[in-house]
Amino acid sequence: MSKSKVGNFFEDFSLGQVIRHAAPRTVTVGDVALYTALYLPRFAVQSSAAFAQAIGYREAPIDDILVFHFVLGKTVPDVSLNAIANLGYADFKFLAPVYPGDTLTASSEVIGLKENSNKETGVVYVRSTGKNQRGETVLDYARWVMVKKRDKDAPVGPEVVPTLPKSVAPADLGKAVPAINVAAYDKDLAGSPYFWGDYEVGEKIDHIDGMTVEEAEHQIATRLYQNNSKVHFNQYYEAQGRFGKRIIYGGHVISLARALSFNGVENAFHIAAVNGGRHVNPLFAGGTVFAWSEVLDKAEIPGRSDIGALRLRLVATKDHPPADFPLTTAEGKPHPDVLLDLDYWAVMPR
Repeated sequence: MSKSKVGNFFEDFSLGQVIRHAAPRTVTVGDVALYTALYLPRFAVQSSAAFAQAIGYREAPIDDILVFHFVLGKTVPDVSLNAIANLGYADFKFLAPVYPGDTLTASSEVIGLKENSNKETGVVYVRSTGKNQRGETVLDYARWVMVKKRDKDAPVGPEVVPTLPKSVAPADLGKAVPAINVAAYDKDLAGSPYFWGDYEVGEKIDHIDGMTVEEAEHQIATRLYQNNSKVHFNQYYEAQGRFGKRIIYGGHVISLARALSFNGVENAFHIAAVNGGRHVNPLFAGGTVFAWSEVLDKAEIPGRSDIGALRLRLVATKDHPPADFPLTTAEGKPHPDVLLDLDYWAVMPR
């Protein structure tokens, strides 16, 4: 019998199934340096130990999206190795800070299954949880992926599509942030004079800059997260697929868009939660990513006078500077240049 694993296909999943994912990952300052080299994030709290300690952190925390990548990467061999596409996220909460030296583990529960009408694929809904070495939950989220069937005629269970909340409650938004000494928060070093009270609901922000994605860097990034999905690495395999070439990991686009968003929301130093998000169109090497944000809402966080939350819609586009903020075509269909549409809560000093 072969000892090699080919990953789970749609018919291998069952409702309520719990999977403990292999290969715990200790996060190091080397990971942070490589992440910085790949994306150019500039948020002061994650960039400077001195800045972070001055406002109340033990040391500079790991970038929230890097934490997400590590946890999601653990899940790929069991959940999405045979996926065609990662479709979306919801009810996504960062619950504790992660620091260099922390070790992350992950597990997932299957919360929904829906076979597609072609009977060649199905959508698998999972809730994944990342914990540190002390068993504390640092990240909890739902996502759904389209996964191939091994056998088109294989029987599957009843269709179950989970009901997920449309947004994360404000009470859950400050859990990964210590008490912040706002008086010690240096706006000059952070790069902007604008705090929570300076943003208005409905405001749109063009993040101006663009970054072109090279073939090598997106593969280095995905390897950094130990995400071994075939569609990102295996040109022999993908040459026979629907695009004929490797697809860039959707999380790579999230990291690029978040890094680009620094120009306009410099003091949004922490992503507290993701209410929902979807990868609208695929990206391939050579494309240039731009981004813009819209302020959807503002919320006070119960018991916190030091920080407030902005609900932001972060949209990434390919080869399309966002001056006209495209979302749909004239016919009302998703604009072909839109890559990412992400609805998230960011924490900012008050």
